[in-house]
Amino acid sequence: MLERKIIHIDMDAFFASVEQRDNPELRGKPVAVGYSGERGVVAAASYEARRYGVRSAMSSQKAKRLCPQLIFVRGRMGVYKAVSRKIHEIFHEYTDLVEPLSLDEAFLDVTENKQGIPLAVDIALEIKKSIREKLQLVASAGVSYNKFLAKIASDYRKPDGLCTIHPQQAMRFISQLPIESFWGVGPVTAKKMHSLAIHNGEQLRSSSLEMLTRHFGKAGLLYYEFSRGIDLRPVEAVRIRKSVGCERTLEKDISLRSSVIIELYHVAKELVERLAKADFKGNTLTLKIKFHDFNQITRSSTQPHELSLLDDVLPLAKKLLEEVEYQEHPIRLIGLSVSNPKQEVDVREEWEQLSFEFSDWGD
Repeated sequence: MLERKIIHIDMDAFFASVEQRDNPELRGKPVAVGYSGERGVVAAASYEARRYGVRSAMSSQKAKRLCPQLIFVRGRMGVYKAVSRKIHEIFHEYTDLVEPLSLDEAFLDVTENKQGIPLAVDIALEIKKSIREKLQLVASAGVSYNKFLAKIASDYRKPDGLCTIHPQQAMRFISQLPIESFWGVGPVTAKKMHSLAIHNGEQLRSSSLEMLTRHFGKAGLLYYEFSRGIDLRPVEAVRIRKSVGCERTLEKDISLRSSVIIELYHVAKELVERLAKADFKGNTLTLKIKFHDFNQITRSSTQPHELSLLDDVLPLAKKLLEEVEYQEHPIRLIGLSVSNPKQEVDVREEWEQLSFEFSDWGD
């Protein structure tokens, strides 16, 4: 069987780097892309800002406390999308097996590539060089024989990194890998792993499949295989949208029912417009509520009919809202999404969240 050659490309501080590229006065300075107001959030941070502990998804107020000299710039999504298209044009010079993960991140299967280059690491070097010369931006790349290891490798030597994990190195590399670095292991799962005395790849590998599936369900099989360097998922050039959603961060926390209903109406109306624009129909509606203390919950309902009209979405959203206790816990964010489309083909599940916020980059 032909060994796969997978590259994972991740642009370094993409949004912030584009802003520094386009505005020379920002170069070498701590920059945050986002909304600097009271309810703002950092969408992206330059490496100069990251040295102070500023991170994406951090509240703007906390970011300014960590780095008083932080420079905020408003996001320009249209520009980032245009730059992303140019990056993907470079990818397609080498292969059409390109799986986008976001505007600034993608997998490439270069097992059989257009240039006939035998080594994947040489292709990664050429791509990095081309991005730098054509777009004046920096990318990190990871190279390995599957997606899991290529993704890990791209994060290993950022920024401007290039790391290759060969098959003969994989087991040793995985053994030393912190459990937090494994794909699909977030803070909650990491905490549960720690309670089971699993802190790194070696300890994960020593865990039985039965134990992992008992504690983590279907994800347990993935963790079991990842710890052994196994990831059979192909690079998929076609991504099928599995949900459409929107969310709104409120100017002030609210707990009055009439105010909540009004905001829910606006989110539902925006969702219906997005469903029409995307020509998307699904059967499951999910309500997302984030409270004043940043705790959040979701409530979902699956219907026998497709949800595409406001007359379908809004009454169901109100019904889901009845399950939420918010009188004593004011709400700061409301979100709605429609998922579970009927597809004739078997595709892997993917959550594609499209955010709509009250203030640009607010959260």
